[in-house]
Amino acid sequence: MAHRRHFMKQTTLGIGAGITILNAAASVFGTPVNEKVNLGFIGCGSYGRGVLLSGFLNRDDVNVLHCCDAIRPRVETAAGQVQQSPLGTKPILSSDMRTVLDDPKVDAVVCALPDHWHALAAIWACQAGKDIYTEKPASHSAWEGRKMVEAARKYKRIVQLGTQNRSAPYNLAAKKYIEEGKLGKIHFVRVYDMCGGGNVKIAPTIPVPEVLDWDRWLGPAPMRPYSPTYIAGLSTWPFFWDFSSGNMAMQGIHQLDLARMLIGKELPKTAYCVGGRFNTEGDADAPDTQTAVWEFDNMVMSFDLTLYTPYMLRIDSVARNSDIFPYWQQCGTRIEIYGSDALMIIGRMGGGWEVFVRTKDRQPVVADSMHGRYPVPNHMDNFLACVRSRELPNADIEIGHRSTLLVHYATISYRLGGQKLVIDPKTEEIIDNPAAMKLFKREYRSPYVVPENV
Repeated sequence: MAHRRHFMKQTTLGIGAGITILNAAASVFGTPVNEKVNLGFIGCGSYGRGVLLSGFLNRDDVNVLHCCDAIRPRVETAAGQVQQSPLGTKPILSSDMRTVLDDPKVDAVVCALPDHWHALAAIWACQAGKDIYTEKPASHSAWEGRKMVEAARKYKRIVQLGTQNRSAPYNLAAKKYIEEGKLGKIHFVRVYDMCGGGNVKIAPTIPVPEVLDWDRWLGPAPMRPYSPTYIAGLSTWPFFWDFSSGNMAMQGIHQLDLARMLIGKELPKTAYCVGGRFNTEGDADAPDTQTAVWEFDNMVMSFDLTLYTPYMLRIDSVARNSDIFPYWQQCGTRIEIYGSDALMIIGRMGGGWEVFVRTKDRQPVVADSMHGRYPVPNHMDNFLACVRSRELPNADIEIGHRSTLLVHYATISYRLGGQKLVIDPKTEEIIDNPAAMKLFKREYRSPYVVPENV
């Protein structure tokens, strides 16, 4: 029986060397959360505006006090979006996130920065007494992800990662279905991230435009000459090691986090990854073809990535908002969970799930199913509820950090030529491999440094 859904004013403040705790940090701890949560938005690019800002502006329980981005036109566009919304307010504009974090009126921040900024922005927010909704992946390196967890706990902050599948009713129902043993014993899981995508070619360097604060955009990353390629969006910067770990970090983390939630596993015992940039020529660091394998107790999980298969499709808006399933064979963002009794195929971000048993007359037999819906509004609900209740959110930073470690282990293995890494689950570190541990933590550009003691 199939289940169904019931259930600018431009700021030019500099950053002093060694500053990690912000000026107004203490004042925020005693500030009660009023009926409306006061938000500051840090990162106003296409996703920050089009999904996060738009989503929060659809609510009647928030105020938007700040819009911040290193690229001035983005901030001005975001501010216009706020002013034209039912809120009708005029937010403060800045290029320096400390303007947001130093404001005692701000209860929480929403961060949609490039990956290399996630950890430092979250730690600064915690130190300033702000809760934070930050986009995935959790971190740029394995080491700094643990520092994010330490900061959240030390300063008693709510830190929600943007892995929204953890707030989707259909995914929670799938988890319960698996826990009840309806698939039988599970020893193998396959995760897919397959789509079309072109090459990344770095455009010639040019002088930094007046509307861009290039130093702040780079933040913890090494200084480099400016090319418009780097700020062009999600099709460019994620494919350079200084800023991210490729499509596995940018998109695959959604499926990896959901798979980890469904199978109930924490850290793997080993990890390895092979691949390359086979289909395209150009300047990107990250692969266009990739296979990773993680060994858990009594289970193996694999991850397959391609960036040159335009016939492989992500879950689209029609599937995620109606009672239809994707065409699974060409769904590029699916998970396959192989049990001893049945196979579950589940799609991220509203794709729903179906359970298949042995075919009959060469036709598929669906034993159970549930349609999905787009979970971003649910995730926002959960974040704001936890800001008020102080309970841990669905995608608490500890959970998000552990899922992001899968990406980091795979990336380290890939960058070392496919070495098999042995992992210590207590320390999260890689055992007896100095070359791998050298990639466990990035080198930071002063003064944008994640401190040892947060």
